[in-house]
Amino acid sequence: MLAKTLLFLTVTAAVLAQPGSQSYINREVQHELLMLPYFTVFDNITYQVNGDNVVLSGEVVQPMLKDDAGRVVKRIEGVQSVENHIEVLPTSPIDDGIRLQMFRAIYGFPALEKYSMGINKAIRIIVKGGHVTLEGVVDSEADKNVAGIRANSVPDVFSVTNNLQVVSR
Repeated sequence: MLAKTLLFLTVTAAVLAQPGSQSYINREVQHELLMLPYFTVFDNITYQVNGDNVVLSGEVVQPMLKDDAGRVVKRIEGVQSVENHIEVLPTSPIDDGIRLQMFRAIYGFPALEKYSMGINKAIRIIVKGGHVTLEGVVDSEADKNVAGIRANSVPDVFSVTNNLQVVSR
């Protein structure tokens, strides 16, 4: 059974699972990735668990984050192999500037401030070559649209892809 879990989603059912089971591996992978010290709002890591194999993907700013992600997942009891397809985003002072402006535009806007609570932000900002992708979850279609509008207002951005998902509570 193939399960894809996005990092920014929290586990909704706290089911005690046996070490090595797929539900145990899912829970532990999510926990270990969220605990990585250099994981920021500008990184997006996704994973798939297929039996005892874990496939990591997404984008990160720091190369060490890619390596650390593969290392911590490999140590989880029951994981036999890890395929690490995480892309390290190219170094770019222009992209760094866009990241900061994008952060201010989204998280500094009163209607979206609620998503800035906690260590792991609900809206992830991925910038590559001046192109921006928003990943994560929001409470309403209106919040998704506002985030997209705010992102499109940032200068020097070539395009904005709004992949935010609306989660009903």
